[in-house]
Amino acid sequence: MRPELVVAIIPARGGSQGIPRKNIKRICGKPLIAWTIKSALKSDILDQVYVSTEDQEIAEISKNLGAHVLNRPKNLAEDNSTTISVLKYHIEKDLPNTKTIVLLQCTSPFRESGLIDACLRKYKSEKADSLATGYQCKIEEWGSSDRPRQKIRGFFYDDGNVYVLDRDVILKEMPGLRGTRSIEFHTHSRHNHEIDDEYDFWISGKILEKETEKGE
Repeated sequence: MRPELVVAIIPARGGSQGIPRKNIKRICGKPLIAWTIKSALKSDILDQVYVSTEDQEIAEISKNLGAHVLNRPKNLAEDNSTTISVLKYHIEKDLPNTKTIVLLQCTSPFRESGLIDACLRKYKSEKADSLATGYQCKIEEWGSSDRPRQKIRGFFYDDGNVYVLDRDVILKEMPGLRGTRSIEFHTHSRHNHEIDDEYDFWISGKILEKETEKGE
């Protein structure tokens, strides 16, 4: 195995408070996790695609879709378990030769063709240690300003779609999955939708239907 591997990790635990069995609930004809695995397997740069789970059914579905499975201990599959603790566990136990981790979340299933590789190329060319996809969020607290929306600078909001992380950012448990050389990757608004509840799930299904019709 060559050193400095670039791998994708897709966290997918069995429990879910908002939507039961969310990660394998069918959306637009496929389990939700299938959309993320499909995007990862299309990458020309990733050395391997892994799903981290404690759930046997999710593991079997992931294997059938072409991903490898990392067995996650149940104590890292609780409601209060953090993503960074899961990534750190797998780097230390399963992936010692991995240099770069691409974190892909099932709840952000919209990734246009080539997005993952475009993120990796930008990450490498700018010598970053962390990258996140997202958009400029132009919001302010109600009553805090009377400026026109066009003049609100806002802030960059990471949409949960793609994160590229140096192993040290994870091992040092840097807050917010953000290192000291972080960069932003702005994506199209139609790819910023995240799934948190049943209504989000319904909306996402409609978006995926349209994307599928267009062949994206």
